[in-house]
Amino acid sequence: MSALGTLAAGVTGGIWKIAAVILLAVLLVVASAGGTGWWAAASARDKALADLAAEQAVSTQLRTAVQLQNAAVEAAGAAKLAADDRGAAAQKLAAAAARRFDTVLAKAAAARATTCDEAMPTVDLILEATR
Repeated sequence: MSALGTLAAGVTGGIWKIAAVILLAVLLVVASAGGTGWWAAASARDKALADLAAEQAVSTQLRTAVQLQNAAVEAAGAAKLAADDRGAAAQKLAAAAARRFDTVLAKAAAARATTCDEAMPTVDLILEATR
């Protein structure tokens, strides 16, 4: 072999070593960037899961509050219906009492009394009608 062949063999052998070192450096850079990206993604995922859990807790509290409000509205509606029923019954009783009282007043209007003893039956009728 000639000196030129030896020199060429040495240069090409050195180029492959330099290329291997450069490729190794590029591989390390890419691997570290990938690892950093993976770590950042895992960190973001963990934060998102924590945020999700917090939002689910808030959502549960709001759902419970809405259910309590709905129950209160339903109870108020039921109380209003019961009050309406009691009011209607009271109006019927008042109307019946008014008719009874009107009948007694019509009887009392025709009555004439000059003494207390003569007036007492009419007074008793009026008192009974107002009871």
